[in-house]
Amino acid sequence: MPAPIRLRELIRTIRTARTKAEEREMIQKECAAIRSSFREEDNTYRCRNVAKLLYMHMLGYPAHFGQLECLKLIASQKFTDKRIGYLGAMLLLDERQDVHLLMTNCIKNDLNHSTQYVQGLALCTLGCMGSSEMCRDLAGEVEKLLKTSNSYLRKKAALCAVHVIRKVPELMEMFLPATKNLLNEKNHGVLHTSVVLLTEMCERSPDMLAHFRKLVPQLVRILKNLIMSGYSPEHDVSGISDPFLQVRILRLLRILGRNDDDSSEAMNDILAQVATNTETSKNVGNAILYETVLTIMDIKSESGLRVLAINILGRFLLNNDKNIRYVALTSLLKTVQTDHNAVQRHRSTIVDCLKDLDVSIKRRAMELSFALVNGNNIRGMMKELLYFLDSCEPEFKADCASGIFLAGEKYAPSKRWHIDTIMRVLTTAGSYVQDDAVPNLIQLITNSVEMHAYTVQRLYKAILGDYSQQPLVQVASWCMGEYGDLLVSGQCDEDEPIQVTEDEVLDILESVLISNMSASVTRGYALTAIMKLSTRFTCTVNRIKKVVSIYGSSIDVELQQRAVEYNALFKKYDHMRSALLERMPVMEKATTNGPTEIAQPNGETEPPVLETKPPPSGLHPTSQANDLLDLLGGNDIAPVIPTAPASKPASAGGELLDLLGDLNLAGSPVPAPQISQSPFLLDGLSSQPLFNDVAAGIPSITAYSKHGLKIEFTFERSSTNPSVTVITIQASNSTELDMTDFVFQAAVPKTFQLQLLSPSSSVLPAFNTGTITQVIKVLNPQKQQLRMRIKLTYNHKGSAMQDLAEVNNFPQQSWQ
Repeated sequence: MPAPIRLRELIRTIRTARTKAEEREMIQKECAAIRSSFREEDNTYRCRNVAKLLYMHMLGYPAHFGQLECLKLIASQKFTDKRIGYLGAMLLLDERQDVHLLMTNCIKNDLNHSTQYVQGLALCTLGCMGSSEMCRDLAGEVEKLLKTSNSYLRKKAALCAVHVIRKVPELMEMFLPATKNLLNEKNHGVLHTSVVLLTEMCERSPDMLAHFRKLVPQLVRILKNLIMSGYSPEHDVSGISDPFLQVRILRLLRILGRNDDDSSEAMNDILAQVATNTETSKNVGNAILYETVLTIMDIKSESGLRVLAINILGRFLLNNDKNIRYVALTSLLKTVQTDHNAVQRHRSTIVDCLKDLDVSIKRRAMELSFALVNGNNIRGMMKELLYFLDSCEPEFKADCASGIFLAGEKYAPSKRWHIDTIMRVLTTAGSYVQDDAVPNLIQLITNSVEMHAYTVQRLYKAILGDYSQQPLVQVASWCMGEYGDLLVSGQCDEDEPIQVTEDEVLDILESVLISNMSASVTRGYALTAIMKLSTRFTCTVNRIKKVVSIYGSSIDVELQQRAVEYNALFKKYDHMRSALLERMPVMEKATTNGPTEIAQPNGETEPPVLETKPPPSGLHPTSQANDLLDLLGGNDIAPVIPTAPASKPASAGGELLDLLGDLNLAGSPVPAPQISQSPFLLDGLSSQPLFNDVAAGIPSITAYSKHGLKIEFTFERSSTNPSVTVITIQASNSTELDMTDFVFQAAVPKTFQLQLLSPSSSVLPAFNTGTITQVIKVLNPQKQQLRMRIKLTYNHKGSAMQDLAEVNNFPQQSWQ
């Protein structure tokens, strides 16, 4: 066979290829020639062929067929063959392939070779791709080389020991004796690799960390010699002596000084020297300063030293390099909670970073700016952040708006300032705010009684001719409906009053209704606002009736439902209209246990029809109800169908009861739990009895009676569906203390369907002075005997109570 081309010629040939296909053809042709040479067992050119194969591998072409050839080169006695063989092994082999185990004996022999360069090749290969089995077998040889006097081998052995420890951590103690004299070495390469080895051991073992803390003075001395030494051409980088070694020592000091007073005290002085003596004009010095700052902030350093570290980060913010500015902002964000006052000194520089063109820097600056907001600087910081919100990219607006809302809620100096700020956000970025922004602002406005006239006037001005910011339009519509009389009267002491007529207010709301930019939820706000104005305005009631009647046939089911109910209110319940549409009371702050009505996403709820206190919501989430599915011991359990609480937004259409066919008050009243749970305005006002009179003949039962808690079931049959049994539970408490957070849950087999309405209260008074009522609807289409498992949870005498029970004594009339 002719001699194969050299690697240099192959590279030159491949570079002449004009297309990818032409390059691929050249590679395939050369690979075929290399395979033929391997089959011929050509020892003369094996090294050259493997070298070319490695180049092809670097270009991304398959070269796995050369793995065994690498092993043959490793077994060769020639150094040039071994060098290519070990290089091929590091590139083509890893511990996932069993072929690499065949190298173990060759590496062991080469670790004991008389030539240091062959030993170095073996150490590099083992440290690069040695498996846990190889590391266990060869750790002894590595430990011997770690003790040798040859600095060339010691630095390679130290790095190889790091790999061995990562693969087999239990071998760490084997290298402990060899580490004693490593830091005494004058060679910087050995010092560098030794520090890497010590760092790895300290990070992996608390015992090693405690053992090596005694080396802190020695590490401090080495670092001091580095920063005080004169010019050394061998280690100088941009005028700084061996910055790589300095960074490694600083990282090790950070680990050793963490949570240790003595070690931290020993390194305080040298850290101050590094921070003050390091040149900052070059990137090399900035890298050392950054590691110094991280070390200072991570150990138990002195307060003055921490201030120095934050000042260094402040100087970084003025650097022209974007990476340095980003690193500084990220580091300040981590330290702002522990050193808030020191970071505050750089507030103006941080705010200036909001104007940076780089989006990453801008985001970090925004996050840090919000972290710096407090009661003293809220006005100035919000001014800058509102300016940023006005000019920033769309991807920042949502986070910035949320941050302004949170900061305003926490540090607002006055309610007027708070309202003005939120309105400014809604005007600037209303389309980007979260869903809870509208109800939160409505709650704030409602609770600020003295600001009602000012707020409604500001909102009226804000939406004149511009309906693009839907959250702002929703809040404005709600406020005009609630406080339209204040707007018309011009009673505003906070701002210059404006003259607005009733027709002008209705013009705005009607424009919202017909605007193409208005969402369905916004139209619902506007229609409800118009309806409320029927009790606040005196001259435009007929116009309001006309608008409401028009939307009774709207294609939007939500608007149609509202309009039909409001129309019925005008016609048959006009005497109740003023009471039903009276002004909203002051709202309580939403909590996780019992959110108030304003906590709903659209904030659009009416006052309850009969109850002044909204019933607790969220007591029966589906997840809790379905926890009962395993109570009956089988897979035939029907999940509970939760009913919307009273504060559910009106947009949940489909739950409108068919109560509008014959609305009069001559019939029997509906039980109170039904009225309190109605999600819409007129639900529960039907004159038709919901249940048949025959239900009165179904006897009641006692479903549970333990620990002073008694629960009784009374039964009624639905008049609209004979297969539906309505069970009213009545819970009473005969103990001397109230039972709080009372929750009743139920589960039935899958042949039934169960709907659990919300309870009348969550507190059960003591001494039987009050009860909790709750309605359960059970659909039993197959007329089977009813059985039920119930779960009761409540707090009593400071303890959380929970009990399970089975109810099987249902009367036959209740299910037949």
